[in-house]
Amino acid sequence: MKRMELVLKPFQPFDLDLTLCCGQAFRWEKIGDWWYGIVKGKPLKVRQKGNLLEFENTSQKFIENYFRLGDDLQTILTQIAKDKHMEKAVKTLKGLRVLRQDPWECLIAYICATYKNIPAIKQMLFNIAKNFGEKTVLDGYTFYTFPTAEKLAKANLKELAECGLGYRAKYVSETAKKVANGEVEIESLKEKSYEKVRETLLTLRGVGLKVADCVSLFALEKLEAFPVDVWIKRAILKHYANHFEKEFIGKISLKKSLTKADYERLSLFGRNYFGVYAGYAQEYLFHFERTMANQP
Repeated sequence: MKRMELVLKPFQPFDLDLTLCCGQAFRWEKIGDWWYGIVKGKPLKVRQKGNLLEFENTSQKFIENYFRLGDDLQTILTQIAKDKHMEKAVKTLKGLRVLRQDPWECLIAYICATYKNIPAIKQMLFNIAKNFGEKTVLDGYTFYTFPTAEKLAKANLKELAECGLGYRAKYVSETAKKVANGEVEIESLKEKSYEKVRETLLTLRGVGLKVADCVSLFALEKLEAFPVDVWIKRAILKHYANHFEKEFIGKISLKKSLTKADYERLSLFGRNYFGVYAGYAQEYLFHFERTMANQP
């Protein structure tokens, strides 16, 4: 298997580790200095040495597309660094890129992600792939392809529940059936507007506003999407409370979960404040808040 190389240009900042460990994708593992993953049925590995990317079992075209190396990150980061806090986040995390994930797998991943931590999400997705996907091997490591909608549509609820899905089993089953029978054409949503994508995804059971926004951002080309979770809520309360009335801030500070109206208001703030690349701002805010904001 031939090892290939890609030299990153000076205007093409990229940090592989930040991009793959920031919580946007769940089926990558770092073994030694290589990241191993399986995307669209094919296992691959990639590592970074400075401005050099090395990869095996995939093409340069795939690497450039999946890691969105064509995005003008310099311009994007300049546009979203609208205040001192974001300037710090951008400086600290420069090179983090939004991935271009497979829409079907991303949809199921985020349906499973509801109210779960990352290790639990990874385990559920591994179980689904192992039980319903195909086995494949790279460098002696075993991987499983993610099953198609058609395959999951045929699974019964007991089989899905045994993957650790709990109440999510019925959501995955119903969504798989809708995608398999063509009722929802997930790939074609890339061509639709953000509003239309959101509207369509929200017709699926198990898809709320946050799941719809995550799938829109990470798989359907909607870089303006601004998902709101507990970390983004914390960041807004700490750094952007002055953009809201005190009553609203007091209300959401006291509540563990957001109402639909609260979510919409925070998400709309993100889209209006950060603009067309609000999704990038979200990832930088999210990862900065989650891992670095409390460091001295």
